[in-house]
Parts: sequence; structure tokens; C-alpha cells
Amino acid sequence: MVLRRRRSRNRRQAPHFTYSRWDGTQVGFDVDADHLFGEMTDELLYHGDVNSALRQMMQGGLTDREGRQMDGIRDMMDRLRERRRELLDQYDLGGVFDDIAEALREVVEEERGALDHMVNEASGEDDERRQELASDTATMKNMELDMLPPDLAGQVKGLQNYDFESAEAQAKFDELMEKLREQVMQQHLDQMAEGINDMSPADMQRVKDMLAELNQMLEQRAAGDEPDFDGFMERFGDFFPENPQTLDELLEIMAERMAQTQQMLNSMTPEQRQQLEELSDQLMQDMDLQWQMNQLADNLRDQFPQMGWGQSYDFQGMDPLDMPEAIDMMGELGDIDQLDNLLRGATNPGALVEVDIDRARELLGEESAESLERMAELARMLEESGLIENREGRYELTPRAIRRMGAGALEEIFKRMSPDALGRHAVERTGHGHERDYDTKRYEYGDRFNLHIEKTLRNAVGRTGGGIPVQLHPDDFEIERTEQLVRSSTVLMLDVSMSMAMRENFLPAKKVTMALHSLISSQYPRDFLGMVSFSEVAREFNAASLPELSWDYVYGTNMQHAFQIARKMLAKQSGTKQIVMITDGEPTAHITPSGTPYFNYPPSRQTVDLTLAEVGKCTREGIRINTFVLDVTHYLQDFVEQISRMNGGRAFFTTNEDLGDYVLMDFVDNKQSLLRGRK
Repeated sequence: MVLRRRRSRNRRQAPHFTYSRWDGTQVGFDVDADHLFGEMTDELLYHGDVNSALRQMMQGGLTDREGRQMDGIRDMMDRLRERRRELLDQYDLGGVFDDIAEALREVVEEERGALDHMVNEASGEDDERRQELASDTATMKNMELDMLPPDLAGQVKGLQNYDFESAEAQAKFDELMEKLREQVMQQHLDQMAEGINDMSPADMQRVKDMLAELNQMLEQRAAGDEPDFDGFMERFGDFFPENPQTLDELLEIMAERMAQTQQMLNSMTPEQRQQLEELSDQLMQDMDLQWQMNQLADNLRDQFPQMGWGQSYDFQGMDPLDMPEAIDMMGELGDIDQLDNLLRGATNPGALVEVDIDRARELLGEESAESLERMAELARMLEESGLIENREGRYELTPRAIRRMGAGALEEIFKRMSPDALGRHAVERTGHGHERDYDTKRYEYGDRFNLHIEKTLRNAVGRTGGGIPVQLHPDDFEIERTEQLVRSSTVLMLDVSMSMAMRENFLPAKKVTMALHSLISSQYPRDFLGMVSFSEVAREFNAASLPELSWDYVYGTNMQHAFQIARKMLAKQSGTKQIVMITDGEPTAHITPSGTPYFNYPPSRQTVDLTLAEVGKCTREGIRINTFVLDVTHYLQDFVEQISRMNGGRAFFTTNEDLGDYVLMDFVDNKQSLLRGRK
């Protein structure tokens, strides 16, 4: 349901927001797709799902490029709940009757004053008959006023049949009745009431005709027919200043208002509710009009059951509300509830386009309204930037986004390294190969002829002084340098057992995996990187599924199975071979001969022996195992050191903060060692 903007009316208390005059320096939230994607990367890496990451960002808000915090849905819902509580704690619906009762008392007092004046005026004359008649009339009418019922409906009925002595009292009563009739009409018909004021009998008949035709259209729709909405608007469009474009829009406007009237009645005490209903019946003396309105309310209740017809509010305050203010208050509370429900049910940014931003601005303030506008654009911005795509109603990452995440993880880790460590990434030697080094040299006999066209032509132009055609000479040739070609094959084994998440190690480990993939694919594209996750069992995964990788809700750290898969993957590759294992636990699971996983904690002797047997196979096949250990324990340290002694690989005992530095530095150092070995 769309949150619609209603007519602005005077309220007793506005929301607590402050505004400043525009001075040209204020700017909106500064968010673009790249910044947005960077903000959601951690959440995306942790849960592995774009839709979940978008929901979390919507719930918690985000920081723009200027460092300003944008409100999230949770903040807005808290603010709406606080606003609802303030209204309910401040106001009292009893004022609906207090104002009417006070106005009726003033009418009665005006009439009693006129009666006293009539008696006093007659007593000043010599006409005894006139004095007696005035006294009897005053006594009879005062008695009639004394006998007015205590309830408002009874007082209204009694005064409608009363023969006023005072023309002023009669005028006040007639004015009050007209005002109350308008309010009763307004509480049912809202916007149409603007066209109902001061109607002649012919005009009132037209209202009844309009209501009858509206009920008929609802019955036609229920029967499967298509009502003539355009014809209806031609005949009665002046009753609807909002100019609804469809029958559904018109009905929704009216249903919302009638539902709020019912909510006001529901929020009253039984005595108050009975009093207002009887007063409405007394004021709406036209039985046909009343029947049509009741029929319309019943039809709309069936058509829009979700409008909250049974909703009630527990007013606890002392400030009285008259009827227009009470109707207005129901509208504001209804809008608060409607916006709250819409925000609560928003599972993706597209759902927020249903919010009326102008009304949200009134309820929540300027910054929250702007946050809603920007959050509604999140998915569109990411789609237009080629970072996500909609597949059958769900958002998924594009290859570009996966590369972006890897590059971001790599950049984040490199930024944390010291300048000395960064310097160690440089390749020290150039030579023949296929990896471009983005440097050039003059051609010498025996060099591979990788001609750099731009610099070659520039040399020729510099030598000849210009002119067309350009005359080339062998001395002009400039070739591209290439990096020494040394191929490495690596399998990264990533622990995704439950302990990795519980100890907050999973997200840093996954970032390292993304960074290593980005480093190899961008700087060493001829190298091989395979990836294996392991918990109770091990699984091979690829770069496309890496962002969606999450930790497992199972017990078990099955290194044996992971080594098996990694060894088979490397058997198909060439060059130097290594396994990089990231873990925070000792081996507690293995695969039985029947192919089923076996788990035991503390680790069983069988699990440890089978795991070490796989380490031995890797060693015999020339596969180096480098292990990066998080949250080391004494037992885990002994086990990892045993792997290193068997295999000749290295062990790194580190933290989740330094993990990336160690893994990338070790990989690059190994790469440089291989290059130096080829000198």
C-alpha cells in the first residue's frame, strides 16, 4: 500500500525538527555506486549474498563520501515509535465531547439569559397579564432546559425540538449543528466534505446519488464487470479535489479515511463510542444518506481489509482534542503506522519507492527523507554501474563486481603494510617472456621483437624532424620489456568451520582469499590459483562463487579431505606447486572409506594420522604446504609444526588483523625467489 500525502491541517504539536535557512553551502548526501559498493563489501563478504547485504545496509544506514551518517531503517522506525508514544501520552479523545458539551452549555446559558431578561423587562411594566405570561413562559422553558438528557445526542435532539426565546441562542445552536454535521460528514468522506459545505437540498440529493453510484460500481467490480469510472468522474468529479485517476485510487483514499474514523471509535471508551454514534445518528437525519454511507463503509471494508479497521490507540494524555483534531490525529497515527509497516516489510531498495517522501519528511525530518530517497536508488545505482544484475527477482554480483571486491581487499591489505614491506613487492629482473612490464628499451639483436609502436614512431620523428611518410630505421625500434616468466600453481585451503565465524576470523580470511585471487589474476595471470573450503567436508570452489562463500553451521575441521582435493587439483598443473592453508583449529574430521565424514573432538588419533598421511602424499609430489594459523593453541601449534617438519613448508602464527600481510607477503616473496632463481 502506498503511503499517500494527505491535506495539511493545523496540529497542536509539530514533530521535533529544526530547520535552517538555505545559504548555498548545504549539500545532500554524497553517494555513488563505487562508494556504495565499498560500504557493503564487508557485509557482502560475510554473508555472501547481495540481497542480504542490501537489506543490512538499508537497516543500519551508511556513511557517505563526506563521512556523514545516513539514517537506516532501524533509526527511522525507532523515531516513528517515539513519535507515536509522544502523541498517545499527550492527548485525550474526551475533548471530542468536551467542546460540543461546552458549546451546548453556552447555547443553554444564552437562552436562560434571554428568559431572565424577558421576565425583568415585563416586570418593569404595569401590564400584569404580560408579567404573568412572561413568568409562566420562562418557568416552563427553564424546566424544559433542566430536563435535557445528560448525553450529547439527547441534548441535541431536545434542543432541535425546543422553541428558542433568544434569536442569538437559536443562531448559535444552528451554527453548532451545521458545524457538527460538516464534521460528521468529514469524518466519513474527508476530501469530499470540502464540496459538501452549505449545500441546498438539491445538492444533498446529488451527494446521495454519487454515493449510490459509487456503491453500484463496487458491486459491479465484485461481479466481475468493469465499472464506468470515467463517466462517474464526469458527473461527480467536483466532489474529489484530489483528482484520482483510477477507481482504485479513489476507493483507497476513501477507505483510508473511513478506516481512520473507525479507529477513532475503537480508541474511545464504550461510553464515548456510544455517545458519538448516537450523536452522529441524530445529526444525520437523512436516513437514505446514512444508509448509503454505511453501505459504502461496508463495501470498502471488504475491498480493503488491510486498512486496519480494527486498529485502536491507547491515549493516555491530558490535552483534549476536538473532533477535527481527533480526526487529524487518527490520520497522523495512521500514517505513522503505515510508514512503519512499509519500512518493516522493505526487503529490497525497490520497496522504498512506494514511500511518499513529502509525508515521510513531515514525520521523520529532512535527513531521514533524503536517506529514504537515496536508499531507494541503491540497487539502481549498482545495476547501472554494472556491479549487480537482477536474475529472476534476485540480485547477483557481476564478474566486474567480483574483480572490484578482490581489488578492494588487496588494496586494503597493502595499505596496512609498512613502506618497507611494500617495497619488497618489486620484481628485480626483466627478461624474455609474456608478462608485460610496461617499460621499454632500444631493440638489440636477439631481443624478442615486441615492438612498442608509439615510442618507435616518436624516435623516427625525432630523428628525421617530421614529414610524411615517416621513414623508419632499425635504430628507431623500441621494444617492450617483459617480466621473467615463472609459473606457480597454488591451492588456497580456507577453513569455513563454525569456529572461524565465532572467533571473528572468517571475514578477514575471506578477504585474504579475495585479495590473493586479485593479485594473481592481475599481476600473474599465467599462474594457477585453486580454492578449497573445508569444515566437516571439503569442497572446491571458483572465483565466481567466492563472494557467496559463507561459513558452515556444522562442527568439524576436515583437513584430510581438503588436502586430497588440493593435491588432485595440483596434479593437473605445471610449475612450482604449493598449498596455502588458513585455519584456526586442529583436524577434527576425516572421510571414511565409505565416503562419509567422521567427526570427533578432541581430535581422534585416526583423524590426525589420516591427515598427516595426506601431508606425506603432498610432500612426495613436490607440493609445498604453508600454513597460516589463527588463535593458536598449544595442541594446534604442535600439529602445524609437525606438518612443517614433514613437508618443509612454513608455519605462520598470526592474528586476523595481520593475516593478509603474512599471506600476500609470503606469496610475493616466493614468487620473487623463483624469479631470482632463474637469473
